[in-house]
Amino acid sequence: MRILVATDAWHPQVNGVVHTYEHLAHELKGLNIELSVLAPHAFRTVPCPTYPEIRLALPGFSRVAQRFRTERPDAVHIATEGPIGWMARRYCRLHRIPFTTSFHTRFPEYLAQRFAMPTTWTTTILRRFHNAGQGLMLATPSLARELEANGFERVLPWTRGVDTDLFRPRPVRHFGAGPVFLFVGRIAAEKSIATFLELDLPGRKVVVGGGPQLAELTARYPDVLFTGKRSGEALAECYASADVFVFPSRTDTFGMVLLEAMASGLPVAALPLTGPIDIVTPGETGVLSEDLRSAALAALSLDRNRVRARAAEFSWESAARLFLANITSTCLNEPARAQTLRLLRLAKTPRRH
Repeated sequence: MRILVATDAWHPQVNGVVHTYEHLAHELKGLNIELSVLAPHAFRTVPCPTYPEIRLALPGFSRVAQRFRTERPDAVHIATEGPIGWMARRYCRLHRIPFTTSFHTRFPEYLAQRFAMPTTWTTTILRRFHNAGQGLMLATPSLARELEANGFERVLPWTRGVDTDLFRPRPVRHFGAGPVFLFVGRIAAEKSIATFLELDLPGRKVVVGGGPQLAELTARYPDVLFTGKRSGEALAECYASADVFVFPSRTDTFGMVLLEAMASGLPVAALPLTGPIDIVTPGETGVLSEDLRSAALAALSLDRNRVRARAAEFSWESAARLFLANITSTCLNEPARAQTLRLLRLAKTPRRH
């Protein structure tokens, strides 16, 4: 079985969308299912306005059609609402190919912040985009309730995972004795990082990541340590070297960094919004409050072992199985559906990792 994922976010970008479909591809391969990607590297690209590090694809319809004819996928999933997503959607509708979609980015809020575009306009466009599919996969119940209230249809539950072998407590303190308050993510306006950097906190603040605001924030906050991008073991050691993970974003739909931090035994201080309210258990794995300073200070006293135990409940295998179940129930014909369901029944019980 082959599933084609159309996405405007792919390497060399580093973000939750890329990580999600990388892990899905790995897990689905173990079920003898191939996940192939229709991504920007297949087309001519141009810099994204206000964010030149991201390249936007200029996909021609004929090239997209050729890829579909060559791949002959059994199912199609459209991950993003960018040029590739819209072109894949057009092809599927023209040829009556069922497809699913997912909602990873709060574009209404993002575009309102950067270009003063009314959120009602963007929401209308996104509703039209997603309601054309057979199902919309959402990673959190709170986001599902929000979008359904705005007219989004056929919502399907999904989730994310975390590599608890990589992200784990370690006997390292790269940033000093502490307390160390950490942020990890894209250094961009929509992440509201300055909200964290303005907090009056003891010890040290550390920011890990790259992005269009890196130079600006580095100059504005000389007492903050900006490490730049980190990945793999280097990133895992950054988490393990901190005491509290501070998440000031108001626009994330999930926040995979929350799971990475928790798997590292790092309690979370965040706003009581979509993402944190679905992942963080208040008073146990983190503190949620509009007063981030108080939340960060309170999180210092939480039991790091209990924080990690909660993160271990999220596995990429479970996320891949749920993704496949959603695809199977909405896009496959009866023979293929029966075969895939049988495969899922025969596969071993999901492992935690």
